Amino acid sequence: MKLAKAEDFVKGIVNGSKKALSKAITHIESTHQKHQTLADEIMRDVIPYTGNSIRLGITGVPGVGKSTFIEALGMYLIEQGHKVAVLAIDPSSTLSGGSILADKTRMELLSSAENAFIRPSPSGKYLGGIAQKTRETMLLCEAAGYDVIIIETVGVGQSETEAAGMVDFFLFLALANAGDELQGIKKGILELADAIAINKADKNNIEQAEAAQKIYFNALHIVNPASKYWNPKVLMCSSIEKSGIKEIWDVVLEHNKIFRNNGELDKKRHDQSVKWMWSIIKDGINQYFTNMPKIKNQIQSLENDIRSDKQTPANAAKRVLNLITNMTAE
Repeated sequence: MKLAKAEDFVKGIVNGSKKALSKAITHIESTHQKHQTLADEIMRDVIPYTGNSIRLGITGVPGVGKSTFIEALGMYLIEQGHKVAVLAIDPSSTLSGGSILADKTRMELLSSAENAFIRPSPSGKYLGGIAQKTRETMLLCEAAGYDVIIIETVGVGQSETEAAGMVDFFLFLALANAGDELQGIKKGILELADAIAINKADKNNIEQAEAAQKIYFNALHIVNPASKYWNPKVLMCSSIEKSGIKEIWDVVLEHNKIFRNNGELDKKRHDQSVKWMWSIIKDGINQYFTNMPKIKNQIQSLENDIRSDKQTPANAAKRVLNLITNMTAE
């Protein structure tokens, strides 16, 4: 298949071509102006084919078994007749900026499944654990017919708000030793979670998992739920034994049905799109001004002043903002 124009990409994507989908994502992620122009045309033309998936965000502390869980869930969903796309946001190398983990090697069964698509991509400098173009990639996957989009995020922290701000359902994976783990979890994460799943509830960990379930259930009573229409659930599962996977998916479906029927899902997605627009605007403004020679030189000088304690960060920021204001007023 020759892919030269936006219409060629769109045709291939809508027809389920993984090659067209992969190449379109590569253009989306590229910083080359020519690629960006083509990417914009592709995104414009695929919009009518988007919005028909369940968007699921999954987070958890390192070592909780996110990849193993996602593979177990993904294989279960494929057995149920779904097409599953996994967008795995990897930590980026601070030197190269590239992805340093390999989810495809950690999800061997899922990556080889015909009705699955896995796309690892570096998180870069985005604090929310979300790659810059993850939202566009998600829409491209929807246009390609993937009806379940799973977004695996990096780590846990308040910055995960960005991840929760682009999915329909946000699942927090936890470990059985909840007493210690709960101490390091921010209240905001629990407020974002639509469900908590205690993973590795198998073999000799059942009693610990049950104890953790009670701890998290009680913890949820002291936080404000994300929606008045939904009380977050606390479940147990074992990715190795494949137990609890169906029950977790049933909860996702229950949530989706409630939110679709009362119109909250459409409202939530529209609100997310508006926030997405403002995020793009802010990023664009930041890049535009910081790349201007006059401001770039000033910033470098101020950074040196801050490092030598000649300037406070607040005063330095005000000087840059005043410079930008004066330039826009000219």
